[in-house]
Amino acid sequence: MTAESSGAPAPRRKRRGWRIALIAIAAVVLLVGGAAGVYAWTLSNTFDSQTVKIPDVFPDEASRPPAATGDAATGDAATGQNILLLGSDTRGANDGSIADLTGQRSDTIMVVHVPENRENIYVMSIMRDSWIDIPGEGEAKINAAMSYGGVPLAVQTIEGLLGARIDHVAIVDFTGFKGITDALGGVDIDNPVGFDSSALPGRYFAEGPQRLNGTDALAFVRERYAFADGDFQRARNQQAFIKAVLGKSLTAETLTNPARISDLVGAIAPYLAVDDGLNSAYVAGLAVQLRDVRLGDVTFFTLPTTGTGTSPDGQSIVVIDQDKLKAVQQGFQTDTLDAYQPEEQTIE
Repeated sequence: MTAESSGAPAPRRKRRGWRIALIAIAAVVLLVGGAAGVYAWTLSNTFDSQTVKIPDVFPDEASRPPAATGDAATGDAATGQNILLLGSDTRGANDGSIADLTGQRSDTIMVVHVPENRENIYVMSIMRDSWIDIPGEGEAKINAAMSYGGVPLAVQTIEGLLGARIDHVAIVDFTGFKGITDALGGVDIDNPVGFDSSALPGRYFAEGPQRLNGTDALAFVRERYAFADGDFQRARNQQAFIKAVLGKSLTAETLTNPARISDLVGAIAPYLAVDDGLNSAYVAGLAVQLRDVRLGDVTFFTLPTTGTGTSPDGQSIVVIDQDKLKAVQQGFQTDTLDAYQPEEQTIE
């Protein structure tokens, strides 16, 4: 039994490396961490200077769930944190910036929940075609919120869905998946379903262990046309990729290599847009609190659905399971996601 599995304190270098690795994989799950020692200035400067800042992130305060008290950056009575991740293949119609995706639909929606006790991390995918009421717009697919009202409306929509406050927001340009994979020297995944890539003609991703380079990774996380259950398998593949990046980032080969760490941060930062509060000081403080969390403490699941259906105006949609949604809402609202038992989401 290892020190990690037995609960024994991890070596100092291992804990320090975990914090560094968290920053390196920021574009994937926002499990970002502050560097320690000699890396601190370089990594924090890269993160703060190269990430794009999103203006006007949050909706009107009167429409939002109440704010929790405490400060994750300092550890002062830290509370649970919810970080909204929005992934897109396109940049905004107004100025081509990743920070302004008004007029574009978000291709990937995830909510990362870090509980108050900092003992686990939960990453929930939301199917982009989920049919929901969008404030001021009526019923539509959830990814239309970005198109209708940019990031503030996307935040308001998801806060309304969960009944819980979003503390921070990050937008990920999928192109960054390529950069971080190449910076790691490739990643190994366990592919659950073999498929022919629609993005890379002639490329077949076999079931089972696969080594992905950057080009492969980008095609892997984008694919949905090859699957009978489309976006459901796409979400599972994105979660498999996240696990692979976490696994590779936490190896001694990466954690003891300053050049590789620097390459990782530099590769991903330009493809990440964040709110002003999601800076290196915040993520460093959060990472210190998460120093004992390991890959096995990260849970991935998908917002429960009853499958697909047809909207009143004839669109193919994903139908949220309203009964099971209540358990998810309770988990977010009361910081008890550890009690939630997720089920694999697919089309029967």
